[in-house]
Amino acid sequence: MKVYIGFDSRQSFIEKFDKVVNAPYEVCEYSIKKHNPHIEVEPIILSELVDRGCYYRDVDPLASTEFTYSRFLVPFLNDYNGIAVFCDSDFLWNCNVEELLEFYDDTDAVSCVQHDYTPNTMTKMDGLQQTTYPRKNWSSLMMFNCEHPDTQKLSVEVVNTESPKYLHRMSWASSIGSIPLTYNYLEGDYKYMENPKVIHFTNGGPWHKTWKGDYGDEWIRVYDELTS
Repeated sequence: MKVYIGFDSRQSFIEKFDKVVNAPYEVCEYSIKKHNPHIEVEPIILSELVDRGCYYRDVDPLASTEFTYSRFLVPFLNDYNGIAVFCDSDFLWNCNVEELLEFYDDTDAVSCVQHDYTPNTMTKMDGLQQTTYPRKNWSSLMMFNCEHPDTQKLSVEVVNTESPKYLHRMSWASSIGSIPLTYNYLEGDYKYMENPKVIHFTNGGPWHKTWKGDYGDEWIRVYDELTS
């Protein structure tokens, strides 16, 4: 298994935290390796994909991150081989990422937490407008079976030309496996949960000065471990 994390260069200049280059990404990666130091982790950096010629989509003004669409290149980046996990950078892992393998089925093209909810706020992180659509946040954590025929539909051309609906609603997958909610707990949108396996700060997080929410102390504690 290899893990890919979305990287957004716009998060590299955080007013509150200046000890690391990109606080959300660095904390996410550190929290994964803390629980499994042997796991391979790679950032999805848009500028590098553009330089390689494998990302050339027009800029989408509604895209909330630089990895809104590039996340679907994970099977390609993994040579359409084995199992690969993608997660957003605003995740805090409190478990071994390999626990996800318990929910792996080789008949599924992709597995995810199948959220069914309505966002509690009108704005997302960084003050961006909140949108509601079917299968929202399903693609924020994906475990790809990179050898599945459906997953191999995610060619460079398809990722660069297909509609947001086709990609994020996983219309390319005929079989989608289910992962328990605790592995993609949406802070601020779900009722408080004791010790979720993975916290997703989808409405912003402790790296923002004005943010207020749950689990902030946990994120700060990991940040302090990383920067000490």
